[in-house]
Amino acid sequence: MKRRDFIKLSAGLGATMATATPLSSAFAQTKMVLKASDVHPLGYPTVEAVVRMGKKLEAATNGRLTIQMFPSMQLGGEKEMIEQAQLGALQFARISVGAVGPVVDDVNVFNMPFVFRNSKHMEKVIDGEIGDELLAKISANEKTGLIALCWMNAGSRNVYNNKRPIRNMADLKGLKVRMMGNPLFVDTMNALGGNGVALGFDQVFSSMQTGVVDGAENNPPSFIAQNHYQVAKYFTMTEHLIIPELLVFSRISWQKLSPEDQALIKKLAKEAQQEQRVLWYEAENAAIEKMKAAGTEIITDIDKKPFQDAVKPVWDKYGAKYAAMVKRIEAVQ
Repeated sequence: MKRRDFIKLSAGLGATMATATPLSSAFAQTKMVLKASDVHPLGYPTVEAVVRMGKKLEAATNGRLTIQMFPSMQLGGEKEMIEQAQLGALQFARISVGAVGPVVDDVNVFNMPFVFRNSKHMEKVIDGEIGDELLAKISANEKTGLIALCWMNAGSRNVYNNKRPIRNMADLKGLKVRMMGNPLFVDTMNALGGNGVALGFDQVFSSMQTGVVDGAENNPPSFIAQNHYQVAKYFTMTEHLIIPELLVFSRISWQKLSPEDQALIKKLAKEAQQEQRVLWYEAENAAIEKMKAAGTEIITDIDKKPFQDAVKPVWDKYGAKYAAMVKRIEAVQ
């Protein structure tokens, strides 16, 4: 979402928010159905974690607060979900870091290549002081119109293709690899020796079939769910991007909740952060088993150091302003 979209939406909400506060005490006693949305289908780790959170919330409030999940983009994509949350038409939304990056730039540090050593390092960062600090910055910035509740795992992004196994940068050279449509990500692939191609996610399968691209990059569950294993034989665990996701809540709706209900939702969200992680690894392990059964060659014996060194131009171009935060992230053991 563009910065001006956030500003335009949030600017028009002031009057609504002002009239919402006196209703707080009445809302505290009213039975409420909180709407939640995700682009993924039922059973996907992020969706399942929020569904389980809803059951806990219902039990803790004797049915006064419940969550109704709308999965599979029923309420639109991330842009539409954010807009609805800003208007109070939707309460929970699971969104990407990129969606709030235009307003709260600090979170963009998570988009940098190899900013985390591995997934476990990322988890320690989001579970600790840095993770809490960035959630607070998103929540404190009224232009977002959102309260950031917790982080969720989205695994590591790894390169796959239909030409050859990639064990070093020379193997990647010349391959056309689909990347998310962010110049930072395209530049990352180019720095690694491949040819980064910005394409819509829905175009990856057909583009690999027809040779528009030779491969793409993503996590194992998405590789299986989108049937990319049918057109890409080689999957290399590069872990070049490890980008956590966010569960956010409508600021307008948040201001109508009692402090007790706010505290309960925050507590359950932190529990969901841990539960989703377990669900994620179960999904990842199941996907890897399916990949093996389908004949995918999974390459893990790579030296990441040359890849990490190669993205220095990307860091020089995009990362200077995050230097202090990166030092803190690197210090997390």
